[in-house]
Amino acid sequence: MRLDPRSILITGASSGIGRTVARAYAEPGRRLTLVGRDAARLGAVAAQCAAKGATVDTAALDVRDREAMWQRLRELDAQHQFDLVLANAGIATGLRPGQLTENPDAVRSAIGTNLFGVLNTVEPLIEPMCARGRGQIAVVSSIAAVRGLPYSPAYCASKAAVHLYADSLRGNLEPRGVVVSLICPGFVHTPMNEKLVAAKPLAISDEKAARIIRRGLDHGRALIAFPRLLYLGARLISFLPARLVDRVMNRMHVDIQETPERMPGGALP
Repeated sequence: MRLDPRSILITGASSGIGRTVARAYAEPGRRLTLVGRDAARLGAVAAQCAAKGATVDTAALDVRDREAMWQRLRELDAQHQFDLVLANAGIATGLRPGQLTENPDAVRSAIGTNLFGVLNTVEPLIEPMCARGRGQIAVVSSIAAVRGLPYSPAYCASKAAVHLYADSLRGNLEPRGVVVSLICPGFVHTPMNEKLVAAKPLAISDEKAARIIRRGLDHGRALIAFPRLLYLGARLISFLPARLVDRVMNRMHVDIQETPERMPGGALP
């Protein structure tokens, strides 16, 4: 299978993997619709992509806002039918050394962005893509979805939910002509990961991550997990005795900054 999307939607496009993947796809003959909350940063990415020959639209949206996402994405798809939808927006949060529980507001913000943000991106477009009988939906999870980490409960939970959501979508949508790809990155040098104080085995640049992601998407792969050795290691660990793994992980020094993001009104979307 070889896919060549002409119209591409990317959320979380103003920074990190989303920004780099947008630049990787930017070339003449492609239309990129970039979604993010920071209009200035989004505009800068759009200018970079336009300079490479792509036609670029931007939409300053909060992926946690279900109503706004549904209305705007349906409008944009009606104008320029999406061939590829990349639900990428995400944030990290976790525990500082000695901290017992995560801030409840930070937890709900992480789940709101990482899980509900994916739902709010994908749900409005399932029906029109299936009606056309073509297209591709790609969801960004994480290798952290494979086995819970004691220092990042909410992040792991949200990414595990996304992982299973994509698996479920694939079985339902691919018979209707819509390809579903699950992306599971390990450590990538992005602004989000740079705030993490911990060992980062097999970390790669965002440019290399974007090349891997695009290659996997172009081939319609069901799972795009990288680095492969780290993914296989995480899968292996999930079969080991749980308390043994817990003891080993608890000896590691990890310091994750609490996300400053908060849900509007303090409620889930």
